[in-house]
Amino acid sequence: MSIRRLYESTFIINAALEDPDIEAVVRRVTEYIENHGGQFVEMNKWGRRRLAYPIKKKYNGFYVYMAFESASEVLPLIERFFTLEENVLRHLTLELSEKLREHRKERALISGSTIPAEPMEENVAPVKAPVETEL
Repeated sequence: MSIRRLYESTFIINAALEDPDIEAVVRRVTEYIENHGGQFVEMNKWGRRRLAYPIKKKYNGFYVYMAFESASEVLPLIERFFTLEENVLRHLTLELSEKLREHRKERALISGSTIPAEPMEENVAPVKAPVETEL
């Protein structure tokens, strides 16, 4: 039995496809990973965005992010699937460390929370902007 690791993968689908076709590509990718023993932790569809530079003469792409647990032996099969899928323009799969995952959770809680600002202490003077003088 191999060790299951946490991976994150971001891939760009040809945005010239219709929405049902894009969903079909995403479904094929997720089914392939699940059929090879992968288990999804998170999936975000970022939508259509302009590419920084043309890829295969395409200027727009549909971005998809997914985090999944899988055995390390399966990763080359997943990479090969991305390469052979003609509608996937680019892909990148990385191993997610537990430390990075915890950092992302903390950052999401901080940025997404509505914690009221703490009141200033009474004995602390507010910071004033420096005064510009003409010479």
